[in-house]
Amino acid sequence: MISLSGSPVKAANSSISVPITSMLNFSNGTINLVGHDKARIQALRDPSMRGQRLTNFPLINNYVGYSIPVGIGKPPRTYYLLLDSATANTWVRASSYVLTSTSFCTGQPVGVTYAGGFFSGIEYLDYVTSFGVAQRSAGFDSYDGMLGIGPVALSIRSLRDLPTEPIPTITDTLYGQGTISEDVYGIFFQPYIGLSTGQITFGGTDSTKYNGDILYVPVTNTPLASRYWGVDQSIMYGHTEILARTAEAYEWYKAATGAEYDPVTQLLVISDDEYSALQELYFNIGPQTYTLTRNAQIWPRSLNTRIGSRRPNAIYLIVRDIGTPFGSGLDFMNGYVFMQRFYTAYDATNRRVGFATTLFTQATTN
Repeated sequence: MISLSGSPVKAANSSISVPITSMLNFSNGTINLVGHDKARIQALRDPSMRGQRLTNFPLINNYVGYSIPVGIGKPPRTYYLLLDSATANTWVRASSYVLTSTSFCTGQPVGVTYAGGFFSGIEYLDYVTSFGVAQRSAGFDSYDGMLGIGPVALSIRSLRDLPTEPIPTITDTLYGQGTISEDVYGIFFQPYIGLSTGQITFGGTDSTKYNGDILYVPVTNTPLASRYWGVDQSIMYGHTEILARTAEAYEWYKAATGAEYDPVTQLLVISDDEYSALQELYFNIGPQTYTLTRNAQIWPRSLNTRIGSRRPNAIYLIVRDIGTPFGSGLDFMNGYVFMQRFYTAYDATNRRVGFATTLFTQATTN
């Protein structure tokens, strides 16, 4: 079973909703947005990194993440774990983990390398699921550990002595033991307004957090993206399709918006007049088009100084070059800024991803 803190709500359809809160990591001073994202993309493209600890791995500041309060053990102790849909491993750092009557050590060495750090330790079974207790970790100082909610296959190669053995995710375990009725989770984020909060629902979705119905599309068959929650999509800026422009997509977007490259933040910056003329981005996913507004395309101006800018009122665009060649299997990443405007649902049983608009789709908070 799972024990969740933060006043979880158990719905009639056997789902569990838990609040999540954003955490901005300024421990290294300013945030390296582009450096972090490119390192993360590189890690996602290189499956060989899983299960390894690279002694010379470059640590990039984990600038923003969402933490979820999770009770582990019996009686439960609350840990604040980084929520990540691109990994399937759940682990707690050894310095935080407290043994209880339900803690059982399997003795299996476990470890994973991420774009922002690594963990290595010993596998434990406890009142949540199978997870690792990290004897060593780096890059996650703001959290007690990580809650991985990606496809279970991502956990393969985590156990050193059982490299082909997957480790069940939290959602898989809840579903398998009948605590929730569906192997599904739904995520709601809201844009940054001094603090960015949200909610994750295990076992279904929360209809109070989105408008209308959730429209599902299958996980893509394209290699690499198919290992994660990847989908097929096309993207248009105004009336022009840009994702089909291969490696020129970023340069075309830069020219179309009139933006200039800012070497300090490594982001594109535009003037007030260019912002007024900024067109919307249209994400065509399955039969539906999802609109990313002008405001959703810019970095929150209240956080400009946190990314090294000395211009608090400058307008920075969040569309960036992810540094991968077109056709490599990861052509575009719909990141936090997209998820802060749309509700998303992940169905492991049917291998599909769903989307819906929310109260914040048209927000002007940035």
